[in-house]
Amino acid sequence: MNATLPAHVCPPTCHNCRLRKTGAFTAVKPEVLDFIEGFRTDSLAVEAGGALVRENQTNAKLFTLYSGWAFRYKTMSDGRRQILNFLLPGDLVGLQQEFGDVSTHGIEALTDCSLCVFQNDSLWALFREHPRLGYDITWLSAHEEGHVDDNLLTAGRRNATERVAMLLMHLYRRLDRIGLVEDGTVAFPLNQQHIADALGLSLVHTNKTLRRLSLLGLHELKNGRLRLLNTRALARIAEYYDTPPRLMPLL
Repeated sequence: MNATLPAHVCPPTCHNCRLRKTGAFTAVKPEVLDFIEGFRTDSLAVEAGGALVRENQTNAKLFTLYSGWAFRYKTMSDGRRQILNFLLPGDLVGLQQEFGDVSTHGIEALTDCSLCVFQNDSLWALFREHPRLGYDITWLSAHEEGHVDDNLLTAGRRNATERVAMLLMHLYRRLDRIGLVEDGTVAFPLNQQHIADALGLSLVHTNKTLRRLSLLGLHELKNGRLRLLNTRALARIAEYYDTPPRLMPLL
């Protein structure tokens, strides 16, 4: 029955998880996988534009994004929005909420999403019964902090061209490591407003910068897909330095 499920739908058991077969995530022993499956309470489908978590929400859930794109954001009283980061398959969602009374940010589905839902009141049991999984969650939290550092550097010191180059490189590499490159392209559902909100640029400046990089022959955006035509030049512009990717924990 599992073989008939569409690739974007969460399988009924963790043993049939497509993400674990990509080679991007650390392997776990069968008994640990059984614990993760018991820790999972449900699966959830959210349509594009739907809210996974609302700003100032209480009792938000803990998720792993199985398929689709989402983004974390904060808004100001006048409606201005800052996208904090983009969430891709395999990302753990909602961990900050576990250690606070309310969610300090919102999470919106950028595309149709499927998510695995976990018990939000049993995190301590995970740390107690499977310290290695607790370490993995700590690692994911530190890894996320590294992304925040990079985003702060981008917003504070990179110019518009460097910012856009960094975003294109970073998202392409993340998608590549989880096997979502097809014929040299990746799905790219972001519109220019998303990019502007993520990089702290005006919509006009974002449009001009994307066109400039395209005219230089560095990338191509066509039919909702991104192709990097000159990764070396983009990496130099962004000062994006690849390191051998390590395997990521997956909850």
